[in-house]
Amino acid sequence: MITVEQAVAIIQQTTRDFGIEEVPLDAAIGRVLRENLYADRDFPPFHRVTMDGIAIQHAAFQSGRRVFPIEGIGAAGDVQQELQSPEHCLEVMTGAMLPLGADTVIRYEDLEIADGQARVMLDAIGWGQNVHKKGEDRPQGSLVVRAGIRLSPAEIGVAATVGKAMLKVSRQPKTVIISTGDELVEVSETPLPHQIRRSNEHQVKATLANYNLLADTRHLRDDLDEVLRGLKSMIAEYEVLILSGGVSEGKFDYLPRALDQLGVVKLFHKIKQRPGKPFWFGKAPNGSLVFALPGNPVSSFMCTQRYFLPWLEQSLGLPAVVYPNAVLSRAVTFKPDLTYFLQVKLEYDDQGRILAIPAEGHGSGDLANLADADAFLQLPQGKDVFEQGEVFPLIKYR
Repeated sequence: MITVEQAVAIIQQTTRDFGIEEVPLDAAIGRVLRENLYADRDFPPFHRVTMDGIAIQHAAFQSGRRVFPIEGIGAAGDVQQELQSPEHCLEVMTGAMLPLGADTVIRYEDLEIADGQARVMLDAIGWGQNVHKKGEDRPQGSLVVRAGIRLSPAEIGVAATVGKAMLKVSRQPKTVIISTGDELVEVSETPLPHQIRRSNEHQVKATLANYNLLADTRHLRDDLDEVLRGLKSMIAEYEVLILSGGVSEGKFDYLPRALDQLGVVKLFHKIKQRPGKPFWFGKAPNGSLVFALPGNPVSSFMCTQRYFLPWLEQSLGLPAVVYPNAVLSRAVTFKPDLTYFLQVKLEYDDQGRILAIPAEGHGSGDLANLADADAFLQLPQGKDVFEQGEVFPLIKYR
């Protein structure tokens, strides 16, 4: 067996750039941007009114004028109005262009309006108040979003603002998630007493969907010939295979034997960790990678979070993952000489620290406990008592 650190290092050595593709803006959420986004015009593109009220010349107010005849009204989306007299005003709405000849906006709350005139109820106002100046946020041609980030709703909004209907993003590896085992049935079926529904593939598929990676799914029965045929076909078709189950030492755990017969080079099998010890990782002659996860749902989920997602992020061009630390809320004892990925709930104390509250569950088969926790706390190999107040790396999944 190898350590967690050794497994991470081996997996990191297999990261690679899968290239660039263009996708529609509406399909870009969660993808990694591969081009810089520049302002195609000033932001904002005009002097923009930020409060409903009246637009005036500040000099008129400074000269002592407090009553301004209203010449008209300008709404958001209207062409720019023009103030005909420096002693008059125009009503303006939030988002409207500041009228020509005006430089200051006074909000309705500070006015009395009657008989077509606006009376200002203030003794002092600031020049240019309630006006968002043209180019104040970003001048035309300036860099707004730098390549190499994962697109969130904020960047999607910016891309729309600068007119990017299509975006260059990192191409996702063609991926298949493969469940194995005769005990597994479809989600829509009612299992017999000796059967369970196929949950791992949906759990992994949903995890990848956060990155807008839409993986295919397949199922293989516990039959060596079927496993060999299926894996041979999928290795030729897919760049990444994520398998669930069949990697331990049972009589029907055919995957290691089948992968060896197909020429897939085993880079490691078994990690000094709990859960997820039987994890198998290898590389096919054509370059396809095989992440063979343990079948227990907590093990499968943890290995996806701790090993596959960091590999995916780096392959897509994101920096190496740096996990935050969390404070253990109470002492935990773990005797085996293994790295322990403790399931925890998260809270924040009054100093803003992340508190990790153990939610240990009933082992790697306790799928329901994942819904009660928020993260895994990585407790290091080499000690068996972890004291309250100690800090450890946190792998968040919620």
